[in-house]
Amino acid sequence: MNSRQNYMTFIIIIIIIVVLRVASNFLMTGSKDYLTYAKSVQVGTQIGVEECKRQFAWDRWNCPDSATQLKGLKRATRETAFVHAISSAGVMYTLTRNCSLGELENCGCDGPKNGKLGGRGWLWGGCSANVEFGERISKEYVDAEETGQDSRAAVNLHNNAAGRLAVKDTMTRICRCHGMSESCSVKTCWTQLSDFRAVGNYLRIKYSHAEKLDIDQKRMNAGNSADIQGAIMDALGSIAQSELIYLQDSPDYCRKNASLGAHGTEGRECLLHGQGLTQGERRSCRRLCHECGLRVEEKRTEVMSSCNCKFHWCCKVHCEDCAHVTRAIRVSDTAHAHNKNQLHTF
Repeated sequence: MNSRQNYMTFIIIIIIIVVLRVASNFLMTGSKDYLTYAKSVQVGTQIGVEECKRQFAWDRWNCPDSATQLKGLKRATRETAFVHAISSAGVMYTLTRNCSLGELENCGCDGPKNGKLGGRGWLWGGCSANVEFGERISKEYVDAEETGQDSRAAVNLHNNAAGRLAVKDTMTRICRCHGMSESCSVKTCWTQLSDFRAVGNYLRIKYSHAEKLDIDQKRMNAGNSADIQGAIMDALGSIAQSELIYLQDSPDYCRKNASLGAHGTEGRECLLHGQGLTQGERRSCRRLCHECGLRVEEKRTEVMSSCNCKFHWCCKVHCEDCAHVTRAIRVSDTAHAHNKNQLHTF
């Protein structure tokens, strides 16, 4: 199987796990609507995974498949914080969108405030995104994963909530003017979801400014549950709900360390040249290679393909075999470099 097939197989497995978990969670809470929401949760989980991979595609930590399984995250690092937030946001986003589109039973636009004054010179109207519904159902599922009473569970719940808040904070207000000759004597407005990429960009900034939770260890080691809970709540009290938090520093993602969830950067591709590259793409070789003490290798491969095809009446197509060279720029430990005729280091 190629890498694309492996990735799609992994996504399908994750979706199956999510469906089973969401079904279990809603059954335990007595809700009979879990099957109605299952598809939205599937899609929400997938867009969270895809956005995580897009945001970190050119970083040393690139949101590997192992990092998208919440139960498999071994350390409460800032990367773990982002995974929790983007996963929670993806589920809420999809539930909200599908609700507003009328694709879910007993759910639709956030309409009760229509006709009421929303601000100076405008009234609520139209079909506003029902974020309250999306938030409630996604919280019921995602937060149910956290059953502990320790600092790790508290941090995960905080980051889940930060993800849901990101969906709200990136929403936009759309307005329409009414009146003679579009005089805009009356203006009605409604809210709608932004593209999910805006949510990902928002959380990426929060990731960059994530705060390490400072907990009073003396109270944590006291062994008294009241002291432990008090220490956690006091530490959380000084941090805004919109901020991401973590407990442990990130490992060195340059080097492979399976026990810490670090895959290393050797073998990763980077971009040296090209038009219209993003800042992350332009910096990719420096970040993945040079700053990790590695070198960049260019591997050139000759590929044969059909070309100069001509149609002959009737009814054959004759083609020539043409060779072209493909280039792949990869991170490499030069101590293991080989085949000098095809590998060029920079």
